[in-house]
Amino acid sequence: MQWKQDFTPIADHLWLSAIVALIPIVYFFWALAVKRMKGHIAGLTTLIVALVISVIAYKMPVGMAVMSVTQGAVYGLLPIGWIIITSVFLYKLTVKSGYFDVIRNSVTSITEDRRLQALLIAFSFGAFLEGAAGFGAPVAISAALLVGLGFNPLYAAGICLIANTAPVAFGAIGIPIISMEGPTGIPATEISKMVGRQLPFLSIFIPFYLVLIMAGWKRTVEVLPAIIVSGVSFALTQYLSSNFLGPELPDILSALISLFALAVFLKYWKPKSTYRFATESEVAAASQAHRVAYAGGKVFKAWSPFLVLTVFISLWGIPQVKAALTGHYEGTNGLLKLVNTIGYHLTFMPAVPGLNNRIINASGQPIAAVYKLELLGAAGTAILLAAVVTKFIVNMSWKDWGRTFIETLVELRFPLITIASVVGFAYVTNASGMSTTLGMALAKTGSLFPFFSPILGWLGVFITGSDTSSNLLFGNLQKVTATSIGMDPVLALAANSSGGVVGKMISPQSIAVACAAVGLTGKESDLFRFTVKHSIFLIILIGILVFLQSHVLSWMVP
Repeated sequence: MQWKQDFTPIADHLWLSAIVALIPIVYFFWALAVKRMKGHIAGLTTLIVALVISVIAYKMPVGMAVMSVTQGAVYGLLPIGWIIITSVFLYKLTVKSGYFDVIRNSVTSITEDRRLQALLIAFSFGAFLEGAAGFGAPVAISAALLVGLGFNPLYAAGICLIANTAPVAFGAIGIPIISMEGPTGIPATEISKMVGRQLPFLSIFIPFYLVLIMAGWKRTVEVLPAIIVSGVSFALTQYLSSNFLGPELPDILSALISLFALAVFLKYWKPKSTYRFATESEVAAASQAHRVAYAGGKVFKAWSPFLVLTVFISLWGIPQVKAALTGHYEGTNGLLKLVNTIGYHLTFMPAVPGLNNRIINASGQPIAAVYKLELLGAAGTAILLAAVVTKFIVNMSWKDWGRTFIETLVELRFPLITIASVVGFAYVTNASGMSTTLGMALAKTGSLFPFFSPILGWLGVFITGSDTSSNLLFGNLQKVTATSIGMDPVLALAANSSGGVVGKMISPQSIAVACAAVGLTGKESDLFRFTVKHSIFLIILIGILVFLQSHVLSWMVP
């Protein structure tokens, strides 16, 4: 039996159908922001609401709806959940071994100022991890590091989510932008150039905005020179690399240059006062008085787990290596051919029973549905290998190593339920056609579409949790709509990706990941309330920028 998607199921009326399709999203906002439900409860009940609407309003067969949920849940556990497990595990290894005390000391030796620590770790180091891996690893690792330094867990998670906006469009070696070339036919290099003429404005603003959220206007002005060094070095590199090198390297290059520039700058410049959170001033002052001067070798050893992590994640992000890890390498390199053989046997793509090629899209084509299980190619596996190497670096017994891994699994049981349910929600929303209904409604805004174009990307990332998925979901719709109203399609595609970056901080998946990383399981509603106002503010700014680029600043379009 096959079933054809109907995007206007309510009285054949687009706007009525869009209102119905919006119900699960509104419910999720209400569950977290108003009722303050625990994340796994909000996720599960939102999933139930989406299932009911998909079956009753969209007439999707029950079996197909349920199987689409299983497809999403599996993806939620691998690769997303696997990244969370291994990231938190690696962090816990450094804590249990005592080496995180050395890491904390090395960061405070550069600066004890919380504002500047946030720029170094949440903004620059987080952007590097986003460029190399993506899929939740940046927020999980950088937020855990900030908590270890003494940040309030809610602030650490919220700051890292907001900081992660600048690099998301070029994350995971440029995959979000590269993915749009196939379905739209527009070269990824052209989209990269346009995104590189939008996001640098955000990249300059985000460091300032982060510190403003943390410390207020007066204390932000105190560190304005450092903010300028951090933001401008990142934005300039992002523009140059995206416009002259392509979409693969902007994040990695921008992050490294920004990190290095700020670290060097802080060797010669210090703020007038050292900012700490009000709740930690006395403790921090005491720790400063008793700070240990560790030898360089010990500091290097303490940071080694994260250096090893960087090497593995960078390797996993190289296209040829990624292809070999998933059994798709076609080159002649002997080592990669060996890895390809192993990767082939550890990659499983079974069809989803009762769903694969059963749903017919608007073009009359069947939609493939598979469980994507890349055991070796998953970024979480790279992090696990870093954890294995870390076991030898910190001289930990296999017994303690294994016990720490089990403790991590137990601690993350509820976050994993949350992630599985919200990704299941995303998949049933896409399979039923609800996402497309919402996209079609926004596309009807006519001359105002340049303003709403990034909001479409924002909505896509909120639903799917991924800028890549949002670009695949709405890319062609953006192109067709832009062409029909006289807007440059390259601008519309770039707007989808740029708008999506600020949807990441309120995506249910991202919220669950961040809470799991900092030990705030069950407090997802608090984090959502923290980030949602910033997300709305930033998407309005991006909408205004795209509107101006379409009508006034058209010379910026390549």
